[in-house]
Amino acid sequence: MSASLVLALNQSFSEPGALLSEGDEVAFLPPVSGGSVQFTQQIEDPAGHFFAITRDPIDGGLLRSRLLRGEDGAAVLFEGVTRNNTKGRATRYLEYECYEAMAIKMMAQIGCEIAHSLPISRIGMIHRLGRLEIGEASVIVAASAPHRKPAFDAALEGINRLKKLVPIWKKEYFADGEVWVDGEWDDSVIKARS
Repeated sequence: MSASLVLALNQSFSEPGALLSEGDEVAFLPPVSGGSVQFTQQIEDPAGHFFAITRDPIDGGLLRSRLLRGEDGAAVLFEGVTRNNTKGRATRYLEYECYEAMAIKMMAQIGCEIAHSLPISRIGMIHRLGRLEIGEASVIVAASAPHRKPAFDAALEGINRLKKLVPIWKKEYFADGEVWVDGEWDDSVIKARS
């Protein structure tokens, strides 16, 4: 087994030696970096934080308006978009896939931890799956707050943690082939042993 492979048991990261019970769900996660919008998964908690996965184009304005409250003086939106190259190699398009049940759970956990640690009103994350053309948004992290600094901090922490903890991976397509992109799991993630 690859040293960079990560295991999940019942939608949580797991050690390779974990005991299994009947009905347990096991997933092997690769070491790579996931009209009206239809969400394949979504969580909206009582505080109004919103997390979703979709195969449709993402509208950042809709997420922003969903999070914004009257007492907010700041709304920060980070939008990750598909670029046309990787290290000088022309990219045709990207494709994202994920372990959806675990991904949405991890997005909500990350967002709620950030909301409890920073003075923000609400946070939201939406990640797109499937084929994305150059210039399309693959992920949006938004935060609203009474003041700008916590909103900026929350959006930055949100995207940084999402990229290292949420089981979403991407494949880049070039004129001369394609490749699954190596990602970097967070050090806290338990990796399978060789």
